[in-house]
Amino acid sequence: MNKEGGALQFDRALFSLMGGLVIFGLAMLASASWPLGFDKFHDGYYFIKHQVIFGLLPGLILGFIAFKIPYEIYRRYASAMLVVSVVLLVLVFIPGIGSEFGTSKSWITIGSFSLQPSEIVKLTFLIYLAAWMEKRTGKDLREVSTGLIPFISVLGVIMGLLILQPDTGSMAIIVAMSVAVYFVAGAPLRYFFVFGGLGTGLFMILLQSKYRADRILTFLHPELDPEGVGYHINQALLAVGSGGFFGRGYGHSLQKFQYLPEVAGDSIFAVLAEEFGFVLTLGFLAFYVAFLMRGLKVAEEAPDAFSKYLVTGIVFWFGIQAFVNIGAMVGILPITGVPLPFVSYGGTSLAVCLVAGGVLLNISGKMKSRV
Repeated sequence: MNKEGGALQFDRALFSLMGGLVIFGLAMLASASWPLGFDKFHDGYYFIKHQVIFGLLPGLILGFIAFKIPYEIYRRYASAMLVVSVVLLVLVFIPGIGSEFGTSKSWITIGSFSLQPSEIVKLTFLIYLAAWMEKRTGKDLREVSTGLIPFISVLGVIMGLLILQPDTGSMAIIVAMSVAVYFVAGAPLRYFFVFGGLGTGLFMILLQSKYRADRILTFLHPELDPEGVGYHINQALLAVGSGGFFGRGYGHSLQKFQYLPEVAGDSIFAVLAEEFGFVLTLGFLAFYVAFLMRGLKVAEEAPDAFSKYLVTGIVFWFGIQAFVNIGAMVGILPITGVPLPFVSYGGTSLAVCLVAGGVLLNISGKMKSRV
């Protein structure tokens, strides 16, 4: 472990930015979820208490462990991480273990304990990819037979399992994150056309599902069915628009009172925009971007290829997922049901984000500028 004067070293700016996101997320969740918690459980603080108990506390403990463990150890268990990723995604299909939420069978439930495997897979699969790409840096990574085909094959297995759930939102995040790391590792730019063609083909196949086709149609024309499929996006746009420049004030959202679906989870950004308005919401976005840019700084000065790819993947994961979540709330992307990292309700999501944050901080303590 990198030490100086007996103290563990890490990037304090990165730590402060991440800590600020976590604290703000809890404050935002307390406001957004109060009416829903009171209505469903007669406890306005139900969701914030669950987030702390099942997300924050285990996330802080596991994140600290991830910070203490030298990142090189993850490289040794990269193949095991791939096995873990596949097993977790298969478990959701086993009766008595897998459970449904909404239209997706994407949860594992054992007694009163539940978790969402796709959130964990974002990190475990990324660790495998970072180690795999480190071994193939150079010609092997650029060749079709030793680079492109193996990459598409292993990614295809993960994609297939997520499509079967179906959890296309998480699938899109994992694919985008993986492809980004692949190009950072040295894949030729001509592969953009390959991924573009494959992505277009997959998109057309997925559109054969009426549920997904309705989602796309609603995205293009939200006014067509404002009381049905288009209800969610219309209420989200109403919340964002009613915030104006300076917002209604913290705790004073109207849409959170049983009008906006998934108010504590996927739609929490809409409540944020309604309560804080354009100016402060822009400040939040700037804060988030500052966190991501600091993460890219760590990637730039990472001590080796494995840590560079791992940090790059984590930063792209957070950035792409935030973009997809926020884009859906402002109407520039279809609603996919992915949470806003560090902010949305979801114990598994917050815990895994904090573990990934612990990995970032561990690697930040070994940046070249510190050596």
